Amino acid sequence: MAAAVETSPVLEILVREPDGYSIWNGPPFKNNNQPGIKLEKVPCSNAKYSEDGSRIMVTKTDSAIGIYDSNTLKEIRCFQIPNVVASALSPCGAYLQTFQKSTTPQEKNVVLWSIETGDPVYEQFQKNMTKATWPSIQFSSDEAVACRLATNEIQFFDAADFSKGISHRLRVPGVAAVELSRAPGSHVAAFVPESKGSPASVQIYACAKELQSQPLARRSFFRCSTVQLHWNHGSTGLLVVVQSDVDKTNQSYYGESKLHYLTTDGAFEGLVPLRKEGPIHDVQWSHSGKEFAVVYGFMPACATVFDKKCKPVHELGSGPYNTVRWNPKGKLLCLAGFGNLPGDMAFWDIVDKKQLGTTRAECSVTSEWSADGCYFMTATTAPRLQVDNCVKIFNYNGSLLFKKMFNKLFQADWKPESPDKFGEIAELIKSVGSVKIEETKSQGQGSTTKKPASANPPAQKPAAYRPPHAKNAAAVQAELFGGSSTGEMSKNALKNKKKREKQKEKKAAEAAAASGAT
Repeated sequence: MAAAVETSPVLEILVREPDGYSIWNGPPFKNNNQPGIKLEKVPCSNAKYSEDGSRIMVTKTDSAIGIYDSNTLKEIRCFQIPNVVASALSPCGAYLQTFQKSTTPQEKNVVLWSIETGDPVYEQFQKNMTKATWPSIQFSSDEAVACRLATNEIQFFDAADFSKGISHRLRVPGVAAVELSRAPGSHVAAFVPESKGSPASVQIYACAKELQSQPLARRSFFRCSTVQLHWNHGSTGLLVVVQSDVDKTNQSYYGESKLHYLTTDGAFEGLVPLRKEGPIHDVQWSHSGKEFAVVYGFMPACATVFDKKCKPVHELGSGPYNTVRWNPKGKLLCLAGFGNLPGDMAFWDIVDKKQLGTTRAECSVTSEWSADGCYFMTATTAPRLQVDNCVKIFNYNGSLLFKKMFNKLFQADWKPESPDKFGEIAELIKSVGSVKIEETKSQGQGSTTKKPASANPPAQKPAAYRPPHAKNAAAVQAELFGGSSTGEMSKNALKNKKKREKQKEKKAAEAAAASGAT
């Protein structure tokens, strides 16, 4: 296991400010607890890793998009694309997808480019772009399967050769959103909204043409405006967050939401059994795909871990939480309350069912675990927040490791890596701890038995509010009765106290002498 840790990739962090992006070497930090700089700041308007972390897409100007090798940082290809509105890399970085402004249907404004050759391999017209419909062409994680949403149908491609065009079509009348399973790309989920009194539905189909005659699973529901579709790793289960703009029970101004669960083998189709009413704040599958965690209910929200049979296996209590982040190694989990909540975070060991620590990261906009599972990074970024922009990195137990403030910060992302490239979390934690001890010895900071100061000391309990007239009254009372409003005795009060103690001792001695004489 030690050998596996030694050969593990080095963690890296992409940081983007108004004048460009830079890349830091990730923790553990060796130089005075400061990150090393792998790439000095490079001007850009946007930068993003591919899903597997092998390439970086950098938008240089309004019409130039550069693709770089993330290890050597050398440019592979530069595309000059006028009027580009959005761009996206395929998971393995083989294709670049762009969306341009278009005025006529004859102008094909969605283009899929081969990064190897620099040539367009597929083009189509798309009237508008929304978060739900971009990227237009979806890929599985290994880029073996590709599909796109079209009017009343889902179109599939031969991902190895887009020149063949559409390989086959799956007709789904009224389909408004699709989600392709990623690992593996074996299934696709389709959402059909309510229409003319008919309920909305989510259906699961196989991607293989010969298996698409009937949906493998189907779930219908009323009161549905939008859905979020979450596939697990292994493509065996689908979580569906159903959101309605109006709550007919009038319990919530923000509408109502429900969580449904479907399996590809048809073993389960129904609501996830939650023990508290209220909205679904967040849901996330573990990396193994064998369990998922849900944060739900009116504040204080509840958090529960379910297995893939939809049975609750661990209750994480309640608190001011609306975010859940599974550690990539599967053993740990972070519950947090960001957005309009104060930023409380709780770190849990799911295997041993114990809480490792709590802390707070106020005003955080983004948050994510490192690929090795040892560190948790939060960032306060613009344009969501224009002040107090910063990056914070915590250890797996919530203790603060690093903090850096910025005048303005747009982005802070870990470089994606497969968690399988790293050792087990327990071994990694031990190796990181040994590095810290060696650094302490080399810097000559005294004995290693000296307990280090905690990076996040427990917050002192605030004193109860006392109005000014009450404070004055306390001061007067202190003068009269020999106390002090600040908790410390004045000289006169101390003198009076000693005098009273002596009188008590004298009376006690006299009483003892009198009882002895009798």
